[in-house]
Amino acid sequence: MFIEQPPWFYRALFPGTIWRIPGKEKCVYLTFDDGPIPGITPWVLDVLEKYNVKATFFCVGDNVRKYPEVFRMILERGHRIGNHTYNHIQGIQYWTKNYMANVEKAAEVIQSDLFRPPHGHMRRPQVFRLRKKYRIIMWDVVTRDYSPHMTSKGVFNVVKNYTRNGSIIVFHDSVKAERNIRGALPKAIEWLQEQGYTFKLFD
Repeated sequence: MFIEQPPWFYRALFPGTIWRIPGKEKCVYLTFDDGPIPGITPWVLDVLEKYNVKATFFCVGDNVRKYPEVFRMILERGHRIGNHTYNHIQGIQYWTKNYMANVEKAAEVIQSDLFRPPHGHMRRPQVFRLRKKYRIIMWDVVTRDYSPHMTSKGVFNVVKNYTRNGSIIVFHDSVKAERNIRGALPKAIEWLQEQGYTFKLFD
C-alpha cells in the first residue's frame, strides 16, 4: 500500500503539493507520465477519445523534442500537459540549482503551470523553489503499470482497490508500461465510469 497510495506521513514531507482533490460529486484525475512516445501515447489518446475522457500528461522535455508531432496530438485532443523535467531526473540526486535548470529547460517546450517530479523524489529546497512557479501534482493512486512484476490484471486491481473521491491516478505512456497499460487502461476507465466517477482536469 505504501507505493500504491502514499500514507499521510510521506505526503507531509512535501508541503504545499497536491495529492488528492475531493469533489462534491465523485471524481478522479487521470494522469500519464513519461511520454510522449510514438505508438503508445497515440494509443492512449484513442482510448481516452473512445470513452470521452480527458487527462493530464506529464511529459519529459526530451521526448517532446524528439516527438513533437505526438506532443501536438495531446494538445489538439484537448488534454492538459505538465512538466516532468527534461531528462526524467530525480531531485534527490541533484543540487537544487541543477535540478531547476533541468526543469526550466523542459519548460521551454512544455508551457504549463503543472509539475510532477519523476519518481516523486525531491529535496525540500526544490519543493519550495518549484512552488513559486508551479502547482506540484503528486498522486493518490500509482498503478505500478511500469513494473515487470505486475500484470494488467494487477494494475486494474490497484485502481479498484485504492481509488476514492478525488484520487489523482497515475498511469505511464511509456515503453516499460506498454504491456500492462494496454490491458488495464480500458478496463479501469470502464470500471470508474460504472462506479459513477467523473474525470476532471486540473484548473
